[in-house]
Order: sequence, then C-alpha cells, then structure tokens
Amino acid sequence: MKDNNKALSLDKIDIRILERLQANGRMTNQELADAVGLSASPCLNRVRRLERAGIITGYNAQIALSKVCRHVDVIAAVTLKAHAPEDFEVFEKMVMSMHFVTECTKVSGPIDYLVHFVCPDISAYQMLSDDLLIMGPKIANLSSYMVLKTVKPYQGPALDSLLASPTR
Repeated sequence: MKDNNKALSLDKIDIRILERLQANGRMTNQELADAVGLSASPCLNRVRRLERAGIITGYNAQIALSKVCRHVDVIAAVTLKAHAPEDFEVFEKMVMSMHFVTECTKVSGPIDYLVHFVCPDISAYQMLSDDLLIMGPKIANLSSYMVLKTVKPYQGPALDSLLASPTR
C-alpha cells in the first residue's frame, strides 16, 4: 500500500478504524474516534490518510432490495471459447456497460467469470444473457443460477484475522 509513494503501514488503531467503518460507514467522526480511543482530529486525519492511500475506496448503503421492489438475483458462470488477452478485454468492457450487472469477478478453474445480475424480472435477465451470447466475444458456456436466499450477506472481510496472518 502506498501513501505519497511511501509504504503505508497500518497500526492497531488504523485496523480498528477500518473494522468500525466497515461495520458502520455512517458513524460520525466523533463516534469513530471514541470507539478507537482517539480524539476527533487525529481520527479524521487517519481516515483521510486511509482514503488517500486507496485503502478506503468508498462508502455504501446496504439496501434491503426486497422491501423496495420485486427483482431477480442471478449469478452466471461464464466460460470464454478463446483466452487471448483481447477476448478477456472485450468481455470485461461489455459487462462493465451492462446496467443490471452488480459485480463481475474473473476466477481460475473451469470457468472464467462469475457475473452477478440484479434484474427487475427473469425476462430482463434473459435478454441480458442473450446479449452476452450474441454480442459478446465467443462464449463457450453461460450457466445461470437463481439466488433463492442469501444466507450470509457480504459484510466485508475479517480484517483482524487477515491482518494477523503469519504470511503478511
């Protein structure tokens, strides 16, 4: 991690700041400062430093979408026919432009990508999957998996355990 071209080392307070913000990005600076044992000004300085270093990349609201609208949640496994760098680039550009794609991850193994779609209904997803098959690079396989229930929603990584790893 870099901060003004210098290695950025995280201490225990920085890690506590990250854990608290990951759990509640809306807490006030004073609440955060109290939680990590700092006064407000040094706490804010640390948060700004973490933002400048690209460690804190944004703040998001978690929305209970089922309380807002009907929708279909689909995870698609995509395998490309060809694996030249330009094939990956074309696919990634196409996915980046798709309105209902919420996440796309390139993976290793028998598939190339996992693409997460949240669409208004199944016909909207079908149109998107058809677009991928017709307009995208040569796709060897597209397998769709309807999400029935989210058992554990994303809450961020376990920072304390990851940062305490002996391989670090």
